[in-house]
Amino acid sequence: NVSGVQYLGSGYTKAVYKAVLNRTLAVALKAVDFGGHDIAHCVRQFSALGDCYRLAAYKIVKEMILLQRLRHANVLQLYGYCYQDSNDIPDTLTTITELGSPLEMIQLLQTSWEDRFRICLSLVRLLHYLAHSPLGSVTLLDFRPRQFVIVDGELKVTDLDDASIEESSCTSNSDCFMEFPARNFTLPCSVEGRCQNMNEKRNLYNAYRFFFTYLLPHSAPSSLRPLLDKIVNATGELHWGIDETAAQLERVLNLYKSGQYLQNTTRVPKAEYRRVPEAFIPDENYRCWPSYHHKGCLLSVFDVSEAIEICDSYSQCKAFVLTNQTTWTGRQLVFFKMASNHIMPDPDKITYVKVTD
Repeated sequence: NVSGVQYLGSGYTKAVYKAVLNRTLAVALKAVDFGGHDIAHCVRQFSALGDCYRLAAYKIVKEMILLQRLRHANVLQLYGYCYQDSNDIPDTLTTITELGSPLEMIQLLQTSWEDRFRICLSLVRLLHYLAHSPLGSVTLLDFRPRQFVIVDGELKVTDLDDASIEESSCTSNSDCFMEFPARNFTLPCSVEGRCQNMNEKRNLYNAYRFFFTYLLPHSAPSSLRPLLDKIVNATGELHWGIDETAAQLERVLNLYKSGQYLQNTTRVPKAEYRRVPEAFIPDENYRCWPSYHHKGCLLSVFDVSEAIEICDSYSQCKAFVLTNQTTWTGRQLVFFKMASNHIMPDPDKITYVKVTD
């Protein structure tokens, strides 16, 4: 019962399509890609399309079962699945999941620190769940940004066909060797003959090398930098497990949401501001980075004092407008302006105009 089917992309095995279900809900459809590498390679070797299909479809079945078993806010939601005859093969499988947008690292680096922090926090919450999942500790063997999507600002894992719950067996520590492009680790071999926390540590180091190192410290509030640097260094050296990493990121969230991160900064305004209620400045924009608005300077603040601090720090800022919009942490969005010549009435906004420098 879907309409408006659009091809989104494919990997070795699967093709993904966007479709609209019951004319209301946009969903993702995943099916075996008959033109993909896995099917083509198998057919060249064995000339048996039906059997090759079943081999490739195993990955979709595995992923579907994992999506059913691993229910979490940062795991893509499985809505359903259907079997139908296709390409002369009975019962080909299509899964129907939540639709996310692909993770574009270059775009992410241009967004606000708050949004980048949200991605890292989503990832850590996911990895904490995977380390303590109903199936045991789950590792993502093919851990790359393309395995994730963003749904309403939250990071979600979408590809689970390369997930594993097998902890490596060992007879000595040297069997517990983890190799990455930049460095290697040797983990302890437990008395039960298993590499200790290998699944968890593999996920965590991959989170560090693909996400934390780029997204966490860059343009963060200066008072949070030491804690964020500590998190990046501790995960890069695997000094912490996922429990400690998750606790520290939740601590950063709490400091940021509560405004406590502002307590150690000097908060004496350099200039005086006049409050103009129910007013807005439509023009007079200047660009700043990182901004929530590409043609103006729109930033999130904890309170009016922080907005004044920001305006004081920009030489071109002569006024700012408090909007009634908030970010995911509950912080208020504020437009910073380079003049206040043209003020218009607006019941949902409050304008502050710089009186003296």
